[in-house]
Amino acid sequence: MELEQQLAVLISEAADNGIPPVIIEQAIAPIIKLFAQQLKHLEYYVLQNLESDWVLTTISNSQLQQEKQVIYAFVSVQDAATFQRKTNPDLIAVPISIVQLLFQLFSFEQVDSIIFLENSQNLNQASEVKRSYLVEAISQQLQQLNSPPNNLA
Repeated sequence: MELEQQLAVLISEAADNGIPPVIIEQAIAPIIKLFAQQLKHLEYYVLQNLESDWVLTTISNSQLQQEKQVIYAFVSVQDAATFQRKTNPDLIAVPISIVQLLFQLFSFEQVDSIIFLENSQNLNQASEVKRSYLVEAISQQLQQLNSPPNNLA
């Protein structure tokens, strides 16, 4: 599904997500589109368990004494399987549209980032989308919508 179609689905399902469609259309969708355009694919595979929960991975940087919760997004099912290094029958890779992935990142407070593994030839090459950046961009867009127009007269 093309990016514009994915965004149209997000807008049409706004009420199901408990968000007024106008907010999705004017604040959330434009920012998600901006972030999605920086990535290489329209669909990624995410690992989930048998209860349909996405697999969160804790990564840490010992030098910075930092930990964060991430979700890995893969270009293919094979990449997801290769990345695990060992077969886990309780995990499956499911395809998720880029718009849905970014919208879920906006919604999941316990997730710090999604790591997009863009290159099947090199799973060490990735793009990171930080939840804090996405939330900040959407917040700024909402503030612009809520601020009164400048009176130039």
